[in-house]
Amino acid sequence: MTIKNIKLTLLVLVAGGLAKCSSTKDLGKVKSVQAAPPEATEVNFWLTTVDQSAKLQKQPLKLVFSETTNSNQTIEVNDSQRFQTIEGFGFSLTGGSAQTINKLEKSKKQELLQELFGSNNNSIGISYLRISIGASDLNETVFSYDDMPVGETDMKLEHFGFGPDATDVIPLLKEIIAINPSIKIMGSPWSPPVWMKDNGSTIGGSLQPKYYQVYANYFVKYIQTMKSEGIIIDAMTPQNEPLHPGNNPSMYMTALQQADFIKNNLGPAFQAANIKTKIVVYDHNCNKPEYPLTILNDPKALPYVAGSAFHLYEGDISALSTVHDAYPNKDVYFTEQYTGSEGSFGSDLKWMVKNVVIGSMRNWSKNALSWGLANDEFYKPYTPGGCSTCKGALIIDKNGTIKREVGYYIIGHASKFVPEGSVRIGSNISGNLHNVAFKTPTGKTVLLVENDGETTETFNIKHNQKQVTTSLNGGSVATYVW
Repeated sequence: MTIKNIKLTLLVLVAGGLAKCSSTKDLGKVKSVQAAPPEATEVNFWLTTVDQSAKLQKQPLKLVFSETTNSNQTIEVNDSQRFQTIEGFGFSLTGGSAQTINKLEKSKKQELLQELFGSNNNSIGISYLRISIGASDLNETVFSYDDMPVGETDMKLEHFGFGPDATDVIPLLKEIIAINPSIKIMGSPWSPPVWMKDNGSTIGGSLQPKYYQVYANYFVKYIQTMKSEGIIIDAMTPQNEPLHPGNNPSMYMTALQQADFIKNNLGPAFQAANIKTKIVVYDHNCNKPEYPLTILNDPKALPYVAGSAFHLYEGDISALSTVHDAYPNKDVYFTEQYTGSEGSFGSDLKWMVKNVVIGSMRNWSKNALSWGLANDEFYKPYTPGGCSTCKGALIIDKNGTIKREVGYYIIGHASKFVPEGSVRIGSNISGNLHNVAFKTPTGKTVLLVENDGETTETFNIKHNQKQVTTSLNGGSVATYVW
């Protein structure tokens, strides 16, 4: 038989750029048995564009690794560089989020929960949730788990109860855990019971030292009672945004006060009750790394602290590395960033993926969480004085219509592909192409790329001495998996 060379050349448009894929197959008479060369690895990828023409959409083209070279800029993924192990990606399941989701018709609600927390191809695989201990500002009303009439106290916590959370948050968490039993949950209080505070208000004020121990017992009771409901609290912070006393609810807590509370009350109370829930300090903006460092510098508080948590309404995401580098055996977490009603899809997509997801991961975070999971078309519910512009990842209107907002896609580009137990591996930032890479527990490689420029960028992805060429429109985001 005469040998024929068949060369197939396919020109395809990839996210606004041209990619050229070639493969050659020789057909002929077999004269000797030889080992076939290993097949080139195929790369699947999912795309979100600033114009919303694609939103976490799997692309029909499969890229193929080859040994060809070119002069394009290159992102090289390096398996030998291994960093932190990832605990998860997700959102805050606020009381308002739970209330909004629970209004859905039963079958529609179950379908949504599978999409959010399941492991099938249509799911985004949320693996981490943050919940408020008592009300956050995205609740319909303000409450703690031990509210008392004015002038009364409850030192033995005999009136402890979950209040509205018993109706909305806890039943929904049970449904979520039934879908994903390994989901990680972090608890954060916005305010202790008012009777423990020095100003008698849900807004601002400070925890009175005479109530430090009963507040520690309050957290012990919370964790134990949640466990009795089948809900494991993996981690908790002593105070959400301790330097922002103007929210409703809120409380002001200095670094020295938090260190005092942890070393003398909360840490020993957890130890005495054999509670394994991690204590994570700070839980506020990246502009004050000295806050968590003050606590970690306290030799008596340090043994009780698992890590530090950050938001990014102020400061730079590199603050996570500042704290990590000072205490590399203590973890860092990224626990909140909201998208607002005034923001645009494209600008929020770019900024959040670059900073909150890629930025936090490249600065040692174990997780990346956006703010509220769901609210209605009026951005409700929220407390009097709470956030009236915080936009959920889902907006669910009075008719039960679900709209997936930009936050859904920001987190989905990571949560869908990077499960708990994945490890961040090496990758270089090339020009405008911000990126982060992971190796999953099943051995897949995941690369998340955001084009922070205004124009299309053509580039190579290089791995194990082979590469593929692709392109990405300005502001667009893609997740590559092989």
